[in-house]
Parts: sequence; C-alpha cells; structure tokens
Amino acid sequence: MAVTRLSKPLVVQRQIPMMPVRAFMASQVRHLNLHEYQSKQLMAKHNVNVQRFAIAESIDQAENAARGLKADEIVIKAQIHAGGRGKGEFSSGLKSGVHLTRDPAKVPELVKQMLGYKLKTKQTGEDGVIVNKVMIAEALDIAKETYFAILMDRDSGGPVMVGSPDGGMDIEQVAATSPDHIFKTVIDIETGPTEKQTLDMAMKLGFQGKAVAEASEQMQNLYQLFLDVDATQVEINPFGLTPQNKVVCFDAKISFDDNAIFKHPELKAMRDTTEENPREVEAEDCGLNYVGMDGNIGCLVNGAGLALATMDIIKLHGASPANFLDVGGGVTTKQVGQAFKILTDDKNVKTILVNIFGGIASCLTIAEGMVTALTEGPKIKVPIVVRLQGNQVEEGKECLRRSGLNITVKDDLDEAAIMSAQLAAA
Repeated sequence: MAVTRLSKPLVVQRQIPMMPVRAFMASQVRHLNLHEYQSKQLMAKHNVNVQRFAIAESIDQAENAARGLKADEIVIKAQIHAGGRGKGEFSSGLKSGVHLTRDPAKVPELVKQMLGYKLKTKQTGEDGVIVNKVMIAEALDIAKETYFAILMDRDSGGPVMVGSPDGGMDIEQVAATSPDHIFKTVIDIETGPTEKQTLDMAMKLGFQGKAVAEASEQMQNLYQLFLDVDATQVEINPFGLTPQNKVVCFDAKISFDDNAIFKHPELKAMRDTTEENPREVEAEDCGLNYVGMDGNIGCLVNGAGLALATMDIIKLHGASPANFLDVGGGVTTKQVGQAFKILTDDKNVKTILVNIFGGIASCLTIAEGMVTALTEGPKIKVPIVVRLQGNQVEEGKECLRRSGLNITVKDDLDEAAIMSAQLAAA
C-alpha cells in the first residue's frame, strides 16, 4: 500500500553563516517548512501527479473528506514537520501517524485520536508535536518505488537532478550501501533539463514502455516547480509507479531559498509557526536575529560576528549560551526592550550577557535603550553583565551606573564571560 515516507533531505539546510560548531548545543534554523499536503498542493498546480486528497482540522471534516473521495482505500496521515510518522505514537495511545482503511466510517474514530494530541517520532524529540491537521488521501498501490530530486549543487554551480532506482528509503543509506545506484545529471540553468536528460534519467530509474515518457514529463514539471517557487530542493520519495502504469509523486520534501521568500507572499502565507520556537517567531517579527539554544546565559550582542565570538568565549569558560541574538547596528530602544523580553521568556536563562561594540549605534545609545527598556518594561529578575567598547563608551557606562539598575559593567570580555558563568551557576 502507499505509505508515504518523509525522507531525510539530501542536502544540509542553511544555517547561520560561519556559526562555530563548538558553540552549538541545539538550534533551530529559520526557514519555510511546508506540510505534506501543502507540498502536494504546489505540485498539483504544476501538473505533477499526486494522490487525490483533502485536509481536515475536525472530525466532521475528516469524515466528509473520506466519503467524498470515493476511494477503494483511504490513508489518514497526521501533518507535522517531522519524519517517521508511520512509526510514531500519539499521546492518546494511538500507534502510528499513518493509517489505512477501506471503510470511511472508521476514519472519524482514528482522527479523534490524532487531532489535538501530540505525535512523537524519532525526529520530534521526547515531547512530540501537537497535530492540528490530518490529510485524508486516496491510497494507491505502488508497483515500483524510485527516488528523484532536483537540488542546488555547489560543486556544479547550479541545479542538478539526482535519481535512484532504490526508492522508499533514505538516499544517504543508498549512497552508503549502493553508490552505483545513484545517478546525477547537471542541469544548464539557462535552458533547464533537456528531454534527452529526463528520458535518460527515467530509464536509469527503471521505468519502461509508456512510463518512460510520463516519468520524463513529470521531471520536467517538477523542474518548473523548482524554478517557480525559488526552491533549493524538491525531493520526491517515492517517485513511484502504480499497477495501472501511472507515474505518481507519493511524497515530497521542498526546501526554499529564504532570501527569495519576499517574492512569494503566497508561500509565506502557508507558513505554520505552531511547531516553531515561539521566541524565534517573535524575534523575527521584531526584526531581530535570534536562534534559541539550550544553555543558560542569554546573549544580547550587536553584530553577527561579535555574537559568535561571544558565544565561543562563554563556552571557553565552561558555560553554555542560551541563544544567538544579533540586534544589529541600527537597533532601537523598542527593539532592545523586545530583545530582553525574548531572552527572559526563556526559563533556562539564569543571567544575561550584553556585549556591545559602539559603531553606527553608539554605546550611549545602546545604554540609554537598555535603561529605558529595563525601567519601563517588566522587571527582569536575572542579573545582567554588560561589556561596552567603542563609540561613546565612557558615556554609555556612566549612563548604566547612574541608572541604579542591577547591572555589572565590565571592560574586558573575558571578565564579563567569567562573571556571567559564575552568576549562571550560582
């Protein structure tokens, strides 16, 4: 039966540039993630063959969708941004986030145990993720499973097609056990894949007869999707064949170029933030660059490079940063207040280290913003260590001293990091 597998992406997702590995404990990357049903909506708009499906957010919607499909067999799939759903477990006690049934009357009872409950898989962590939507789809038998992807490749300087006749499994596993079963074709960015290239790829994947031409056409349509949405990767696994000899894209993972999202408001509107770190979402809305981690020293820094160095020095002195936070050179008093709120919303934060190099925004400007934020906003109970250097540094330090706030000012970054570590451990 058609049980969709969300395979691990072939390429590493974009991270904050030059982030030192030693400074990372746990991080989230801010990029657009789509649910399976959203990816299938995009594919259907680009004439890519997908199963008939409907999305449901209630038991009644699920029942109506199941009856409306009039399918011989129905697959019910929980929609979360994680793989391994088929082997997951719900907090309701229901096993698996993917269920098959031939009886539409059984759909409501299954959905009742999915919606509003947490689904835990190997990719969600121990807490699991709350399921708010389920996909009700036509279940199709698969006579043949292959793997197909289009992605941006640094070595080639552009897009490539990657395929394997060994579909339905992680491509990394295929690469490790049967590297000769992986085929790569470089695409000319000016012309796109030629018909000869896609026909050749279809035959290498093992398609035969009329299915070769259909697989080739589907590859061409997938490339047009890749271009139209500014994707960095479109991965189909399995890229399959039904017993009726129809080529179908049973599952998809689409990754996008974050820098091009502004061109696609329709994609941005599809973003589901319920599974994202709420502090990261809030920071993005405030124009702050924030990535949460699992340390206990909150960091507020102006400049990405300085923020990375600050995190490294915290690690050097035996402590762990709770976040990456770059407020930027043109930070406002309002943003400083928002930054402190985001930091203190993290219950793991035991102290805050502010490391500022005065340049475009002088030390005095930052200091005045801090004083305003800390006196007019909610009271911050954790100790704050501040290191200022650069433009108007003396004026900035004097401003902090006069404030009467519980702030320790240090001139040396090492000293500031050591004190932060000591306060966090107290």
